[in-house]
Amino acid sequence: MLKSSRLNTITYYLSHLLFLLVPMLIIPLIISLLYNEGNQLYRAYYFVILFTLLAAFLLRTLAQKNKIEINLTTAMLLCAFSWIVVSLFGALPFIIGIEKTFIDALFEATAGFTSAGLTVFSELDLLPKSIIFWRSLMQFLGGLGILTFFLLIASRAGGATWQFFSAEGHKFNVSRPVPNIFRTVKILWSIYILFIIAETLILKLLGLSFFDALTHSFTTISTGGFSHYDQSIGHFAASGFENYILIEYVIIFFMFLGGVNFLLHYRLFTGDYKGVINNGEFKTYSKIIIYSAVIISAAVIVLKTADSSAEEIFRKSLFQITALLTTTGFSTENINSSFFPAAAKMFFLLLMLIGGSVGSTSGGIKVMRVKILGRLFKRDIKKIYYPAHAVLPVTIDKQILDKDEIFKLTGLFSFWIFLIAAGGIITALFSDLNSWEAYSTMFSAVGNIGPSFISVDKLAALSPIVKIVHIIGMIAGRLEIIPLIILLNPKAWKS
Repeated sequence: MLKSSRLNTITYYLSHLLFLLVPMLIIPLIISLLYNEGNQLYRAYYFVILFTLLAAFLLRTLAQKNKIEINLTTAMLLCAFSWIVVSLFGALPFIIGIEKTFIDALFEATAGFTSAGLTVFSELDLLPKSIIFWRSLMQFLGGLGILTFFLLIASRAGGATWQFFSAEGHKFNVSRPVPNIFRTVKILWSIYILFIIAETLILKLLGLSFFDALTHSFTTISTGGFSHYDQSIGHFAASGFENYILIEYVIIFFMFLGGVNFLLHYRLFTGDYKGVINNGEFKTYSKIIIYSAVIISAAVIVLKTADSSAEEIFRKSLFQITALLTTTGFSTENINSSFFPAAAKMFFLLLMLIGGSVGSTSGGIKVMRVKILGRLFKRDIKKIYYPAHAVLPVTIDKQILDKDEIFKLTGLFSFWIFLIAAGGIITALFSDLNSWEAYSTMFSAVGNIGPSFISVDKLAALSPIVKIVHIIGMIAGRLEIIPLIILLNPKAWKS
């Protein structure tokens, strides 16, 4: 039995999480059996399922059931541990089933569950169907957060379970649509699954196989970006799909939806159209995509970096802008190719930093926070010529922001930049990448984006040290740093 009440609580809920992971692992086993993929994969899934069950029972045995308490610190620690634990167990099918190294398998699983989308796997077309499905399923589960899904089962913490929901970093201070936390989670997941069903049906109608349509829908709405083609979404044009243009526009639309605050989707479905249209973050998010696509398209046309029609240039620009801002990471054109001028590539890095909306499945700092930082700068300028006694609050959607929220934001932004800088330096020290390439991979990892300015082969060839740094960056970016910092703070473990 565990003596620390905090450690006891974490152990207890991690056992729930592993029990929840078991039926998810059964799905790729079934797919492996359906596609007759061979004994090695069958044995791999059997072993992983049994091992996960054993670990779950062991953790449940260690935990004392009569001392299950939740507070914010414990929720943060549990949040951090959950992503680490599911990534470790999620890596096992790659290690046993297709004989990937531990670091590469952990890298891929972390990129899946954090919906980062970075990959060290090449020749994706040749991977077994069950492995492809497992990669996509990880991103589906990670999209709205494993812990929000887990909340539907882990109900023993009572009213304090809202701590789980707020502990997942990218949902800080997002109002619930309904007072009950479990009903809130059900609403959000219902919307999430509805979008996936809709996209799957549309892509199927446009000529994709059901398997391709479903797996790409998983990784679109989750803004994860895993594809099972080395050319990503560009595969459909390269392979001569008749409706590839419509396929690309459909994926653009659903990437856009994935980058919107899911509580705004709830407002839309309940008829609060004015609340959606007047939302400041939504308006800014939409403008960034539209204006950026126009600017990049114009740059490509004026500088003549691509010999393509105006429609194709706009479509590819719009696709990459949406994929990068929402941190989905799909591509129809390599962002480092000559199709895009140098200035566009610098612009892409900026979009990677911004990310999607608060309360969405996207990574990045978030549009709302960038707006707040802009308002802070504007307020400081005003202070120069306004009277000293003037009150100049920072407001968003006509609401005055609390000073604590502003301090939290500036601290988060500072740590975000520090993590990218530190990771970029370590990457440059332990690889032959130049500074541009090193920093772009850390932008991609911390922002949970996927594409960077180096190839998959280069990324796969990086040293284990660099890959571990990127794994830490992906988890930190997904949790928005704070839970990971708490995890490393000895004071947080005193209870």
